[in-house]
Amino acid sequence: MHRRPARTRLFTAALAALVVGSAGAAVATATTAFAATGCRVAYTVASQWAGGFTANVSVTNLGDPLSGWTLRWSYAAGQTVTQAWNATVTQSGSAVTAVNASYNGSLATNGSTSFGFNGGWNNSTNPVPTSFTLNGTTCTGSTTPTTGPTTGGPTTRPPTTAPTTRPPGSTPPEKTIRVYWLKPTDVAYDQRYPDGIANVMREAQRYYRQELGKTFTLNNPVVEVVDGDHPRSWYENTPNGNECYWWVVFNMQQELMRKLNLRAPDSRWINVGEISAEASCSGGGGGSGWVILSGHDADGAAGIGGNMNRWYGGMVHELGHAFGLPDSTSTDGTPMSASFYNYPNTHFSQAQKNNILNGPYGSFLS
Repeated sequence: MHRRPARTRLFTAALAALVVGSAGAAVATATTAFAATGCRVAYTVASQWAGGFTANVSVTNLGDPLSGWTLRWSYAAGQTVTQAWNATVTQSGSAVTAVNASYNGSLATNGSTSFGFNGGWNNSTNPVPTSFTLNGTTCTGSTTPTTGPTTGGPTTRPPTTAPTTRPPGSTPPEKTIRVYWLKPTDVAYDQRYPDGIANVMREAQRYYRQELGKTFTLNNPVVEVVDGDHPRSWYENTPNGNECYWWVVFNMQQELMRKLNLRAPDSRWINVGEISAEASCSGGGGGSGWVILSGHDADGAAGIGGNMNRWYGGMVHELGHAFGLPDSTSTDGTPMSASFYNYPNTHFSQAQKNNILNGPYGSFLS
């Protein structure tokens, strides 16, 4: 299993101790509780100077009480976060993630908290971000139910397309790529995620045909939406593996295996799982017929994480691991190195092409 922490350097990690065999028959999805979600964010630039600025962010939870929170936004003018207080703030490209500190994670209904940070800017423009999400919910200043009407009368939901869930008991053809978006119980359904992940997979499909003359088969629907059994914080904070980098994606993978009777490795399908959950230390990776990715990849696919070429290149890279390729030892122009950042201006070497075509999943390509 390979990983890419914040996509800055590439590592190899052992997975055998964490991945178990087939879990037998699939089990039913747990019923999710009715809840209301909503939030309001005030972002202000408190001071600004040549090359630097200080910003303050106030977060108000308008929905049901939260035991932990993650706020996300993207910058449009190349701003960077350099130092933060009252939250753990990380940045990957234009996408920024702020996670509560140990002492301000609980937010009651209408409860507020705030944090601040120093950052860098281009000395030309420093616009305020136009959109924020709190635990996966877009902050609009109003509330929306996550799963349907609550007791006492009808409620209003934003228009969505019906969830792209595969009918119970059905499975797609073998030797295809199965793709899943696992939605925790406290994350609102958002059609941008299955649509966006499907688009990333279609672009990767196109790229593999361009490079290999063959490509993999996707299913209909491309993305199977899987209702998780737990809230977002459970996936983020339940230890699973020897470091917190893997907790979210291993928790997701093992739940998918249990629910859908999957294996690792699985000779029937290559499995791609993405989850809308991510702690400050979370990552993802690929190997042995699997790709397992956390919240920033799901957000990126949904169009929330900046330049789409980055997410296309990342998926091409992780699928390469799923097909059996190791990381390149240097930035060599191939997508198995940091050159995937340059997508689409990156290409498999002839040796990599041969290894994919002759590898354990080469027969999946046609």
